[in-house]
Amino acid sequence: MLSTGTAASEDLWKPDSLILNLLKDVALKRLLLYLCLPASLAAQSPLRQRADSILSAHPSFSGVVLLADKGKAVFHKAYGYRDFNLRNAVRRKDVFELASVSKQFTAAIIGMLQQEGRLQFDDSLSQYLDLPWKGITVRHLLNHTSGLPDYQAVMDRHWDKSRVAGNPEILAYLRQFPPPAQFAPGTRFEYSNTGYMLLASIAEKASGEDFLDLCRTRIFLPARMKGADIRSLAQKVRMQHFAKGHVFVASQKRFVRADSYPFFDYTVWLGNRKGPGRVSARALDLLRWDEALYSSRYLSAKTLAEAFRPAKLNDGKSSDYGFGWFLERSASGEQVIWHDGDNPGYRTMFRRYPDRHQTLILLSNNYYTGFEALTQALETILLAAPL
Repeated sequence: MLSTGTAASEDLWKPDSLILNLLKDVALKRLLLYLCLPASLAAQSPLRQRADSILSAHPSFSGVVLLADKGKAVFHKAYGYRDFNLRNAVRRKDVFELASVSKQFTAAIIGMLQQEGRLQFDDSLSQYLDLPWKGITVRHLLNHTSGLPDYQAVMDRHWDKSRVAGNPEILAYLRQFPPPAQFAPGTRFEYSNTGYMLLASIAEKASGEDFLDLCRTRIFLPARMKGADIRSLAQKVRMQHFAKGHVFVASQKRFVRADSYPFFDYTVWLGNRKGPGRVSARALDLLRWDEALYSSRYLSAKTLAEAFRPAKLNDGKSSDYGFGWFLERSASGEQVIWHDGDNPGYRTMFRRYPDRHQTLILLSNNYYTGFEALTQALETILLAAPL
């Protein structure tokens, strides 16, 4: 190590002119490289430091955090264990269940089919599926204003949980055991997994293609989302880099895999459902999808404007949901387009800030109880950065 603090230290090592000139050249190159860096990257170094500080205050978090600026990851780190029994560390490339973050892909497929004229947002549900509830449109399903009952409650009550159900079985049970509607279509917002399950089935009717193939060929592959897919239970078991979902069992004082309790874990006995969930992906895949939404390659500006517009109810009031996205404004008035997810063993968050072209992605595989606080703290430092 070269020290220039005192004359004594200089006497210990007097480099010859060739070495000194080389050191100067290296220092000059490093200075030039730093000066040539994009200003956004240089400015993000304090952000990374603050993010590290925040995560150090959440030592129980297991998962991946990604903060991005203009499509580039400026903070991307993994924490905790992929499997708490094996104690193998989570990696940034690991795949997580997205839970209801998946809904934006269902809505995007419907948007693409609408652009092609294969369906319309104001088409009636009855044009595609034979169900007892009337007056419901595709738009009602997209923005959670349909008033449909919860399909999961029907399946929980009547389905044999030793078997795995998909959309055909769910549709059959909704016809066989139809609960009454919750409210008249368009009169209020009420989050509905049933609606998004039906949207996937509508997409199959309108396109003549399997919903899984629609997502793969129209979104995951062209957007280079290499870790994204709608996987079967068996496929997930075989995947080396799949982060297993865990829940904390107080009586055992430890985290246990959620699929250890298959009757409790509806993602097992409803493991073939399509539409409301089941997409699994890496944090980087979501960032690539985030970037894809800034182009018109997938969804036109007109379709995106519909997707990012709050639903209007029959009485003229608006909800805070569009097509597969929650919509809000930050404290400074900037648009925030987001969705979260919640499955046994998982919590997920995908927040987009289009006015700033910034992104926050948070994937947890231990149902972290401090998830909201962590999200808020990370958002605060991300939005504190200058535009």
